[in-house]
Amino acid sequence: MIRLARVGARKQPHYRVVVIEKDRARNGRSVEVVGTYNPRTNPASVELKRDRIEFWTKNGARLSERVEKLLASAPAAETAAA
Repeated sequence: MIRLARVGARKQPHYRVVVIEKDRARNGRSVEVVGTYNPRTNPASVELKRDRIEFWTKNGARLSERVEKLLASAPAAETAAA
């Protein structure tokens, strides 16, 4: 599954977009980090490795609802290159 893992200090959230087994804990050991999301900037900054996300989805990984929204709303120019 591709979902968000919370990092950062208390009341200062910052998220990593990670590939992780579905039954693992939210911040458990992930397979790969495929991006970041910082909602505290204006506008919120999103960096995604689209080629790696595409690779994992082709191999059976499912996106969480929030990651689907981030992927749809983030313009291709803002995403980080591999």
